[in-house]
Amino acid sequence: MSWLANLTKTYDDHIKLVGQFERKQNGREYALIPVSHTTQTAHVEVHLDEDGEFITAYVRDKVEGSTIIPCTEAAASRTSAPVPYPLFDKLLYVAGDYVQYCGEVKGTPYQDYLDQLKAWCDSPYSHPKVQIVYEYVSRGTLITDLIAHKVLHTDSNNKLLKKWEAPAGDNSGEKPKIFSVIAGEQSSAFIRFAVNIPGEDEYRLWRDSSVQQSFIRFQESSLSDMDICYVTGEILPIAEKHTSRIRHSGDKSKLISANDSAGFTYRGRFRTSREAAAVSYMASQKGHNALKWLIDRQGITVDGKVFLVWGSHNLDMPEPHQDSYDLQTDAGVNIVPEDYDPDDEIDIYTIESAAGIPSPVANRDTTSKAYARQIKKAVGGYRYDGKQYAHVTIMILDAATPGRMSITYYRDLNHEEYLNRLEVWHTSCYWQHRYRKNDSGEWQTFTGAPATRDIAFAAYGPRASDKVVKGLMERILPCIVETNRAIPKDIVRSAVQRASNPVGMEPWEWEKTLSITCALVKKLNEEAKFEVAVNTETTDRNYLFGRMLAIADVLERRALGREEKRATNAVRYMNAFAQHPQRTWTIIQSNLQPYQARMGTDANYYNALMDEVGSKFELEDFTDAPLTGLYLLGFYSQRNDLFTSKKTKEDQRGGEN
Repeated sequence: MSWLANLTKTYDDHIKLVGQFERKQNGREYALIPVSHTTQTAHVEVHLDEDGEFITAYVRDKVEGSTIIPCTEAAASRTSAPVPYPLFDKLLYVAGDYVQYCGEVKGTPYQDYLDQLKAWCDSPYSHPKVQIVYEYVSRGTLITDLIAHKVLHTDSNNKLLKKWEAPAGDNSGEKPKIFSVIAGEQSSAFIRFAVNIPGEDEYRLWRDSSVQQSFIRFQESSLSDMDICYVTGEILPIAEKHTSRIRHSGDKSKLISANDSAGFTYRGRFRTSREAAAVSYMASQKGHNALKWLIDRQGITVDGKVFLVWGSHNLDMPEPHQDSYDLQTDAGVNIVPEDYDPDDEIDIYTIESAAGIPSPVANRDTTSKAYARQIKKAVGGYRYDGKQYAHVTIMILDAATPGRMSITYYRDLNHEEYLNRLEVWHTSCYWQHRYRKNDSGEWQTFTGAPATRDIAFAAYGPRASDKVVKGLMERILPCIVETNRAIPKDIVRSAVQRASNPVGMEPWEWEKTLSITCALVKKLNEEAKFEVAVNTETTDRNYLFGRMLAIADVLERRALGREEKRATNAVRYMNAFAQHPQRTWTIIQSNLQPYQARMGTDANYYNALMDEVGSKFELEDFTDAPLTGLYLLGFYSQRNDLFTSKKTKEDQRGGEN
């Protein structure tokens, strides 16, 4: 129960934020909700005066409809059973004339709603605004009033329309707003109430803290079953049922459930669910409400799977799934060094320039030491938070069925340990990339570790399903936040295979796949310490073959010129080259001869470089044995080096002396 204890503490640490709405980027509101409450999307907002008379009503969309509603234990876990919410609910419960306009119903939902609301009004914790709502709904005229104010609409039989059909001869095409906000029928509309009392500023009952506190005290007074709470260790009122709607308002999955007394939930180990685990009502409410708030605030959701990271003292922590570009941007670290001069780039004709993508640029100030300083600076902003024993919680949630949710991954790390492991990841699984655009829409070259979502696209293609993406993100996460966890080799192998097939991709997609794959291969071969700068000392056959392929690619591209967009022989034969390097190199070298002749003396530099690289081979290494992913590092580094101007190289050599 440590996860629930952490969430309960998070709730208590941020108690001042309870009930305060914040807005997401998509405009939807969320809040840390009070205990004994939950959230729901309201479709209709009904306004009453101080005498309980109907004033007006409005249709609310998803952005405006976020509502904090009082909730009992039974209502929080209701499925098909007719259990009403105490104050706001669907027409089935709050409308006394529901049968008149919608037909017969099972049970007595309206009467159950009235009885529950009356019990609240008759208690010592009653609230005058709640009393006004009770007086109005007890008259049973809600749907009639909504129809009169043209919020709801009826058919020729005076029944609520099931779906909107424009009247014959009406060409205006204007559909009533209620049909735009409700996925089903009008009868499923969720109603919330506002009470307008002169002299009071807050008329919205769902945001009135006094109404919320009134229900909290009323709910606590009804709790009497005491036991030892497995979360707090204290004897407290125990929760019999636990909340759902954790990931969103329509989520029916629960993290804690023990309603299967005849199945395998706890049978064979315990006689009752209470023996398996007893959680107090307040711990359950606080923990689940904190979890909902954190998911809304900073969770990443992919196909229903939620990835969540938060700090005990500072909620906002660097996200393990983001790339180094976002990490440095969020920390306010300049991605492009201030001394960068675009004139240092060579004007060379490449596939990328023909496709509108800038050529690879000089390595700039992106040596391992300079890049490590950038990452240390970015992570350093999160290091001091005033708490020596602060910790970071990492959690992954997923639901295998509509009713059951599980925590598929959970780690609680020391604050410093978490930041250290992030720093290790970003300084070991990095490469030079150019698939990001800046605010001006220009391609941004940066050095860093790729985002886990981009790793999925590199390994399985840009059209990989969300199911595949979320599975890879979950597999990569332990490699980031745990020590001595290698990247799964099947992921690297898949990325290498795609990067070796440039003909099957658009140029920009291949460039992105190539650089991300290089980062993965570098991480997998971390002990070799390969960098973006070309390694002229190594005699590794894979790396050398990659260098030779890059030289052939640049030579032919230079000979073709800017106007020719077709792929070079090196690119076209790349996949075969990875499988049979000796045999394929013979073909590529033969096809290069016309281009060498066309360039004349301009080809001397490339020919000499090719001979230099070839001389580093051991005789027994120049074979047809398939290449490993290291050949991509040699290919990228050599090509990047050839794109570096003489001025930049001279500056770099001068800085080393």
